[in-house]
Amino acid sequence: VYHCPGGKRLGTSGTVHEGKTLLYRASKLDCNACPLKPQCCPKEPSRKIPRDIHEHARDVARSLAGTKGFELSRRQRKKVEMRFAHLKRILKLGRLRLRGPQGAQDEFVLAAIAQNLRRFASLVARPPPAQALRIA
Repeated sequence: VYHCPGGKRLGTSGTVHEGKTLLYRASKLDCNACPLKPQCCPKEPSRKIPRDIHEHARDVARSLAGTKGFELSRRQRKKVEMRFAHLKRILKLGRLRLRGPQGAQDEFVLAAIAQNLRRFASLVARPPPAQALRIA
């Protein structure tokens, strides 16, 4: 439910415009009698608020932002997205060359194996950490 600055309730007909927007409107009679109309909606006959049909989901996401779970999820998401970026940029997987779903799966599995082997090699080939010298 939305309210205008004058405290009047804005209602919706439930019609979705352009496939994604609901319009919440005030009554024209309420707006004509309102002393705040010049500041609220000077060029329109009444107050109108467009709201995306998925705005509720965005509100939920905004309320979760800043929580510990959100920060953890964000860090984990970056790791996965970097893997896909590496596949696309370094291993040239921007476009699949084999046809059909099975060909795409085979090509992706081969690219993932190559990526995992490169990562494994970089972890195994590292020299052991240097021991701190102790002076006795």
